Amino acid sequence: MNTVFLKIANGECVERKRIPHLAFSDFRDGAISIVDSGGKVVQFFAYQDRGAIKMICILRNQKHLYVAECDAPERYPSFTVDKEPFHMFEREIAEQYGILPEGHPWLKMVRYHPNFRGVEDVFGNDYTKDIPGNYDYYQVDGQEIHEVAVGPVHAGVIEPGHFRFNCIGERVLNLEIQLGYQHRGIETLILGADQKRWPFILENNAGDTSVGNSLCYSQAMEALTGRSADEGAGIIRVIALELERLSNHTGDLGALSGDVAFLPPANYCGRMRGDFLNMTLVLCGNRFGKCLVRPHGVRFPLTDDIRQTLQERLAELKPQVKHVIDLLFSTSSVMSRFEDCGVVSRDDAEHLGLVGPAGRASGLSYDVRRDFPKEHYTSLAIPGNAKPSGDVYARARVRADEMIQSMEIVESLLKSPANTTCVGNDPLVLSPSAFVVTLNEAWRGELSHCVLTDEKGKILRYKIKDPSFHNWNGLSMALRDTGISDFPLNNKSFNLSYCGFDL
Repeated sequence: MNTVFLKIANGECVERKRIPHLAFSDFRDGAISIVDSGGKVVQFFAYQDRGAIKMICILRNQKHLYVAECDAPERYPSFTVDKEPFHMFEREIAEQYGILPEGHPWLKMVRYHPNFRGVEDVFGNDYTKDIPGNYDYYQVDGQEIHEVAVGPVHAGVIEPGHFRFNCIGERVLNLEIQLGYQHRGIETLILGADQKRWPFILENNAGDTSVGNSLCYSQAMEALTGRSADEGAGIIRVIALELERLSNHTGDLGALSGDVAFLPPANYCGRMRGDFLNMTLVLCGNRFGKCLVRPHGVRFPLTDDIRQTLQERLAELKPQVKHVIDLLFSTSSVMSRFEDCGVVSRDDAEHLGLVGPAGRASGLSYDVRRDFPKEHYTSLAIPGNAKPSGDVYARARVRADEMIQSMEIVESLLKSPANTTCVGNDPLVLSPSAFVVTLNEAWRGELSHCVLTDEKGKILRYKIKDPSFHNWNGLSMALRDTGISDFPLNNKSFNLSYCGFDL
């Protein structure tokens, strides 16, 4: 294992002067060495400090996080040529700072915006005229090849994203996904926003992951202020995060049932999803958990009345969930659609750096709750949940298993004392010249926030990475050599975020 990178912990406040500042060649070799030894990329981004552009990389293996930085060259030999997990991160750096990774195998825009520095665009785009997706898509040549374009405007209430299929008959040869239509500039918005707005901006980065994002933010602020939340708040946070997982996994199983025209579980799951959302409503007054988690604690207590209500509702729901899961996976017509559909091999999942249920469905057991636990997860036993097949069935099965486990986690925590002093929106005094990275297992997988402060304690760079940043390319891979009519089913089996990716 490479030792030039600094070993750090999840949520640890680190003085920036302690972060190794390496020559670029040592930085590149060190990062590639860690990934070559089985490590994965958590964050890799650029930032500007007193006119100088720097690159910083946070990597993980099974036990530890590692960080180092370097001065950013205007051009550099692409990391992706040697190790694929850097692929999306290098494209993002190129877009945000106009820094060119030479030799990158597929350099294209991520969110389609002018770079932060106002230097020459490395993609050759005219942003005064162009819109996301207005560029030369990858094409497959041949007389029998045809293209199918889907979106960015979709039927129903759904966010925009463009899908371009290259097909021969019904068989998909390649799916190219272009996002960026939801880009709101959150990472730059935070730098100029009043401190009181920070939690509201960040918990709405992806509305279906409000608890996950507010938890990452709050843990980062706690590290930078040197004041942690009490044990009772930690219990409430875990309950909220697991309820968020339950409501979304339940909705996904219902959507998958609907896509294969098996309506009983679709209807049951739609109703039960509402039940889990309403449990979060009881907990904090908002069905999506907004305004619950804040730096140094939570804003709403877990009273005896709320505890009893949640226990009663969970006791009623648990057998219903088990019944629906049994019904879904014991139906041969469902299994015939789920099995061997949209397979992503373990090798491909490793190369793409898939996380969350998508990664576990392809045999990668990584789970932040077990491998880098925070809050009350340090006292919980989280199973691996890895499945070998990498298909729609595996992605559905992972969700089903995690629903049962999440209900058991919530049941156990509702029996634990959760006495806490609720917090307000007190001003935060952040450590100067500091760095922190936080990771949590949101319902889609590894969610990470990284914060750097300047010498006055102001935020210099706020970097967010949604699990969808890793997983959209997994959907593309799942469609390879698959019938185009299976796209909706595969899409639902990943259920990735547009706005969480676009930021």
